[in-house]
Amino acid sequence: MKITEQLYWSLLSYSLPIWATAIGGVSMLITLFLSMFLLFQHLSAYNNPEEQKFLVGVILMVPCYAIESYVSLVNPSISVDCEILRDCYEAFAMYCFGRYLVACLGGEERTIEFLKRQGAASSNTPLSKDAFEKGVIKHPFPMNYILKPWKLGEWFYQIIKIGIVQYMIIKTTTAILAVFLEAFGVYCDGQFTWSCGYPYMAVVLNFSQSWALYCLVQFYAATKDELAHMKPLAKFLMFKSIVFLTWWQDVAIALLYSWGLFKSPIAQSLHFKSSMQDFIICIEHRCVLLPLCISMFSLPSHTS
Repeated sequence: MKITEQLYWSLLSYSLPIWATAIGGVSMLITLFLSMFLLFQHLSAYNNPEEQKFLVGVILMVPCYAIESYVSLVNPSISVDCEILRDCYEAFAMYCFGRYLVACLGGEERTIEFLKRQGAASSNTPLSKDAFEKGVIKHPFPMNYILKPWKLGEWFYQIIKIGIVQYMIIKTTTAILAVFLEAFGVYCDGQFTWSCGYPYMAVVLNFSQSWALYCLVQFYAATKDELAHMKPLAKFLMFKSIVFLTWWQDVAIALLYSWGLFKSPIAQSLHFKSSMQDFIICIEHRCVLLPLCISMFSLPSHTS
């Protein structure tokens, strides 16, 4: 409770620097403009709803991040609430991205049929010498000591599906749990104090995200040739940078703050870990949207 009281009085006396408010606000407005432009472009060419409805769900994650980060930056007292809303939508965006890839393959049934064909026949064009051979996904070090090779087929598809869904469930559950812990003053966002809930949730989410990312990588490796028409690598890397790298960046900032390693004038003026993370996200998403427009604006030829 002492930690909570100190945080409460710090929030009351905290005043965001004007330069941070201005830079964050301008970055958020640019992000909103670009994302809305991209969204309206997709809606105006809504020729393939089975694919585009999931793509729209992914695109909406960017303005969601931008608004949440700026509101939290301006008012750190509600940063936990804003982060919880962002986490819930992030879980939904993960589902949308996975469904988008499946839709580009022709739907769930066609995806399973394609994987079965790949698993039944030897591949003449292996994706890599070690990762894919005769319809089998071989795991890299150190996963090869834990998991047996995955044969492409329905079982492989179910593993990937469960790997993505488990992240959605755990992400949403921890977000709801954070609400209750914050109400009792024992969540302590960004503080690695073992009497608080944050470090335990960070460990659980780290494993959950890592497994979901690993499943996405393996699914991409098995289907990248079939998805070549929609440039999957650019979309995959963009989605990974927005979702996974943003979260790991948050944990890294929390660790640096807890170790007292943030000594720069900018970090000192942004007193809270959440403020530093929100300020970085406001700027990052303005920069990320530019390649995002290039990689995700061009619809596959059969949708345009």
